[in-house]
Formats: sequence, C-alpha cells, structure tokens
Amino acid sequence: MWRSFCQVDVFTDEPYRGNPVAVVSDGSGLSTEQMQRFAHWTNLSETTFLLPPSTDGADYRVRIFTPTMELPFAGHPTLGSCHAWLLSGGLPASPDGVIVQECGAGLVHIRRTDAGFAFAAPPLIRSGPVDADLVAKLAGALRVDPHDIQDAQWADNGPGWVAVMLADADAVLALRPGPVDLDIGVVGPHPAGSPEAFEVRAFFPKDGATVEDPVTGSLNASLAQWLIGTGRATAPYVARQGTALGRAGRVHIMQGEDGRIWVGGGTVTCVAGEARL
Repeated sequence: MWRSFCQVDVFTDEPYRGNPVAVVSDGSGLSTEQMQRFAHWTNLSETTFLLPPSTDGADYRVRIFTPTMELPFAGHPTLGSCHAWLLSGGLPASPDGVIVQECGAGLVHIRRTDAGFAFAAPPLIRSGPVDADLVAKLAGALRVDPHDIQDAQWADNGPGWVAVMLADADAVLALRPGPVDLDIGVVGPHPAGSPEAFEVRAFFPKDGATVEDPVTGSLNASLAQWLIGTGRATAPYVARQGTALGRAGRVHIMQGEDGRIWVGGGTVTCVAGEARL
C-alpha cells in the first residue's frame, strides 16, 4: 500500500542544516514490522508514523522508530511530526492552540513560540550523579582526561542519556570519541556574550560504531532540567548543536511561569513523497 510521507528538517531555519525526520502521514493498519522495516530503510536517526489518538485529550498519536528499535519519546521527531500533522490538515482541539501528542511516554504538549514549535520537556526517569567508575568509562570513550569532566549526571527522559559537562564549547568541539556503548550527551558553555549559551554534542552506538546525532531535542530537554536546576543556566537560552557536522542546529530553551521547561526550534519541510509500505 502506498503511503505519503515527508521529511522535515528540525531545529533550524536553514534547509538541510538541522536534523531530519521522516514522517508517514497515515500509519493506520501498518504492523510494527512494517514500520521498523521502513525506518531501517530511511536510515535516519528517527522515522515516525502518525495515527489516530487512543487516549482522551490527545490530538494524534505517533510511533517513533530508529533504524533498529522503537522509542517511547524523542525530541526532534516530536516537533517534526507535529509540523507534518498540521500540514496534513490537523487541527488542535484545545481552544488555546496547544497541540497534544500521544506517544509511548504519554501525552506531550506542543505550542507555537517565536522560535518555532516547542514541546514541554517530559520528566526525567533517571537523574543524579554517576559514580567514579562510570566517569572513568565516559572519559575513556570521549578520549579525555577524567579531570577534564567538570560534572556528569544521568539525564534520562527515555532514550537513556548520561550528560557530561566539559570546561567550555571549544573542548566540546575538539572531541574525537572512540567506541561508546551508551548514549552520551556533552555540553560546554560558550563565552559570556555569545548568542548561544552552550555547545552540545550527542553520541550513541550503532552497528558497532559511534554515531553523532546532529541536533537532539530529548537531550537538550534533559540538559535544560539539569543546567537550570543546578543554577548553571537561566532560561531563556539557546544551545548550538551540529557544528562539528556542518549543521546549523539551534535549540531554544524557555521556561514558563509554572517552571515548566519548553524546548523549541525551527522546522523546514525539505522532501515530500510516497512510499510503498
């Protein structure tokens, strides 16, 4: 059966400079195997499938796949899927225009901001400092001295992130990691007065190799909770990511009066077509 899909570039205002996600506009009737096979074929970090909601209060449901597995939540697929849903004629039920996405992690709220669409950061499912053995392991994977790691914390909101802080943005950009066997997010501050507050990079294992994700919403969401919670950052701020890959990713971190953190950025549709699934 032929299904329409589009490829959305997320966390950038420049086509082909962000992080792409493939969104199948109608996943109804597709098996998990069919979805996984298509996600493996796209070979993008994530591919999503839009479905009717199964929970009261949701506008639509989304299933999120990497080339090898299904995820309960991911950041740039959330914004890209919302963008595609609206393009296909979706209308939010809420009178205030807030869009409610249903996914494996529950309900995620999305709203329009001056920086583009933004999602409410989901709660961390694992937080707190890592032990000395893991710090040594992280240093080995990143090929830095353990003393170069300013701090390390679990910052997991679903994908499994462990966060590492280095002294500055230059140290983050200089990284040439070796093999990794867990998802590692690295952050370092830019000099005061820079338009971006932090440089971020994200590394994860895939098929025995270390892969860098261009721009990562879930990681920036969990980093924001850590950085703001420890007084290292105040919202609003902008994180830069993808620089080492030639991308122009910009992640906007905002905080509501209720303390909720919102993660947003630009979305650009680059490709639309049909696939036989």
